[in-house]
Amino acid sequence: QVQLVESGGGLVQAGGSLRLSCAASGRTFSNYAMGWFRQAPGKERELVAAISYGSYITYYADSVKGRFTISRDDAKNTVYLQMNSLKPEDTAVYYCATTHYGSIRFKIEDYDYWGQGTQVTVSS
Repeated sequence: QVQLVESGGGLVQAGGSLRLSCAASGRTFSNYAMGWFRQAPGKERELVAAISYGSYITYYADSVKGRFTISRDDAKNTVYLQMNSLKPEDTAVYYCATTHYGSIRFKIEDYDYWGQGTQVTVSS
């Protein structure tokens, strides 16, 4: 059974940092791209960052470019999202997800397994 479990969310002041982790099991995740999405109240779920298999290519949404860093440790079956210089507009539930493709995917429907989400709240 494939499982993704996020951790590391919480409440932080604007300008602060958080590191999200996503531990995966039940699959050889090193072969597949992974992504971090977020969903704020009343808004659609959006792709924030993604990483290809082998960490060859990364993608960032314009809104987080230069502030967030995605990485993966395939030995630990874990993907990370380092979030710096956080802003109130970063407040959302953050989800990790995996796709059955090795290359980065941009559409939600290309991701086949999802974590339960972790809340990130940035106060002003």
